Amino acid sequence: MSSEIIKHNPFQSMIDRFNIAADILNLDESIKQKLQRPEKQITVNFSITLDNGNVQNFEGYRVIHNTALGPSKGGIRYDTGVNLDEVKALAAWMTWKSAVTGIPFGGAKGGIICDPKNHSKTELEKITRAYTKALADIFGPEKDVPAPDMGTGPDEMGWLMDEFSILHGRPIHAVVTGKHLHSGGSLGRVEATGRGVSIITILALQKLKIRPARATAAIQGFGNVGLHSALFLHEKGVKIVAVSDVSEAFYNPNGINIPELILYYNLNNKTIKGYPNSVAIKHEDLLLLDVDVLIPAAKEDVITHKNAGDIQARIIVEGANGPVASDADQILHDKNILVVPDILANAGGVTVSYFEWLQNSLLESWRIHQINKRLEDILEKGFETVFRVAVKHNVTPRIAAYIIALKKVAETQSVKEVALEAPLFKQN
Repeated sequence: MSSEIIKHNPFQSMIDRFNIAADILNLDESIKQKLQRPEKQITVNFSITLDNGNVQNFEGYRVIHNTALGPSKGGIRYDTGVNLDEVKALAAWMTWKSAVTGIPFGGAKGGIICDPKNHSKTELEKITRAYTKALADIFGPEKDVPAPDMGTGPDEMGWLMDEFSILHGRPIHAVVTGKHLHSGGSLGRVEATGRGVSIITILALQKLKIRPARATAAIQGFGNVGLHSALFLHEKGVKIVAVSDVSEAFYNPNGINIPELILYYNLNNKTIKGYPNSVAIKHEDLLLLDVDVLIPAAKEDVITHKNAGDIQARIIVEGANGPVASDADQILHDKNILVVPDILANAGGVTVSYFEWLQNSLLESWRIHQINKRLEDILEKGFETVFRVAVKHNVTPRIAAYIIALKKVAETQSVKEVALEAPLFKQN
């Protein structure tokens, strides 16, 4: 394997940042190694009968990174690019994300190697139920709580909950979040990650004394996160000058009419391809536009050492998980670009997932204004804490977020492990 591939391995990027924070904390080597590695890595293989009568085999994963702070929590993605290193990185990021925001969850992630666009609804239900059966001993409201991710949504979460409930002989709504409202889902969950990104973006603009009404933004990705980030920022007066999805990228220096684009997207089979009121540009050029805010809300490693030097945005808010590779960190820092890390920027999803889990567990239903206010309070507190720690240690917000998360998880881990002989921090 070449060094280039290793550098852009998302798990390696996570480890690179982890190690910097661990060294600043003077974390003991044994604890450091424990927190780097997942508690469990499960690979499952199963088969379903397709609509045409053929039998197809599938491989899936579930990685439990850490459960020190509570039940593990993390999405399930259906994508042809799913691999174990990606899932391991995503699981670890979930651990740090929950810790930074003060959510009492650990981190997990799952995935199935498949292209959901190539399967009927019936086949997707069979895939989801088979995956649930294979992991029935892993999932549970007090053990491991899945959620939607790339390629999955409320339908898949509903099937998972139903199958898990059948296997246990009673309805268990709290086993999964991101469900439809009629299945025990929460108000505000669908738009939670995008709303959180918009809240963090406004805070970052304020940090640099840029008025939202005078700010410009480019958003890579127009799925659930990108779409809602664009909508909420548009409502705050931010001028969205560029957007993209897998099909096309568009630029309009006068600003894109986001509500109009969303209507077009919904009427055009969930794609922005062919949108008439902007100029088509290359996907890679969107990242390099001269804007106040760049929001990469698609996939990992879209900003690397190869293009980081050409980034012109003043602020990068990581809507996706791991969109900036670790080899780009120093370049962006040297350019004085403020990067708000994923484990803070897109934590709105896990926060409202926690609200859903809590409502299910308490047999309650909260109003939308309660949910949005609690979300805003948690993210504002997280933002303030990250920037305070960044100043204290003279580090970037990313490393500050890792310092906060690692310290919290390491201290909790040591308390839970009574037989732990090694000291938590190195003795000087």
